[in-house]
Amino acid sequence: MDLSTTIAGIKFPSCFMNASGALCVTREELVALGRSQAGAIVTKSMTVETRQGNPAPRYYGFPGGSINSMGLPNLGYLAYAELIPELKKFGKPVIASVAGLCEDDFPAIARTIDDAGPDLIEVNLSCPNIPGKPQIGYDAEASERLMKRLRKLITVPMGVKLPPYFDPAHHKLMGDVIGRCGVDYLNLINSVGNGLVVDSRTETVVIKPKGGFGGLGGTIIKPVALANVRAFWKHFDGRIPIIGTGGVMNGVDAFEHVLCGASAVQIGTVLVEEGLGVFNRLEVELAACLDKKGYKSVADCRGRLKEL
Repeated sequence: MDLSTTIAGIKFPSCFMNASGALCVTREELVALGRSQAGAIVTKSMTVETRQGNPAPRYYGFPGGSINSMGLPNLGYLAYAELIPELKKFGKPVIASVAGLCEDDFPAIARTIDDAGPDLIEVNLSCPNIPGKPQIGYDAEASERLMKRLRKLITVPMGVKLPPYFDPAHHKLMGDVIGRCGVDYLNLINSVGNGLVVDSRTETVVIKPKGGFGGLGGTIIKPVALANVRAFWKHFDGRIPIIGTGGVMNGVDAFEHVLCGASAVQIGTVLVEEGLGVFNRLEVELAACLDKKGYKSVADCRGRLKEL
């Protein structure tokens, strides 16, 4: 069974990879991803300065999903620029996730990271967990301005990670914007914010930052993720590759993302909860699902979702 995939001309040995933020902050975590069965190494979204992130507890798993308000803990972009050549030695694509606390942070990071030689650069337009900072991805004008600035600086394939959109008008608006900016692939979606999980036993919220508000992940957000993957797949008639992110807990979940149009999938909640061995389980489950349905590869069923 062929579970490999190609995104923007880059070959991935497996369609499964970590989502930025899941076990990918430190050198040790990134090296462990390199040694795992993950089809790529995705860095934590990096900012200009080193960040400790929000106060703990900032992640909480519950039946059906998770909530987090991490606050972009990361080593700072200079540290990741030094690490990228080492990570490339594992022989799988390295995706550098670039973020910023404001628009003007992005260009310096992008220029330096591009020089470090990752296989792809992913511009995170959907950082929902910085107190007082809105998501750039919900501002079409700011998103277009930023993507056009970065496209001039980035020489490797450039993708964008987007927040969830909930209205077809927003899918079209952002699709039109993306189509004008030379984007090579999309990552859909980041966590669904802002949720609130309550512990009725203690009568408290379950995470400390932002009064308990945070981004939702896991099974609970899969329908939203699938809707965004499908909407953008149809908007671009399958011309722009999509990484599906959100609610992938087993092989069937991954299959559903591919049916909707995804070329690959990223995992967050299940990776944090289960550890690096989850990549092997997901590959076995997806291969069994494809075999049962008579497909020989991921590419065979991409975008083939039927409508009633």
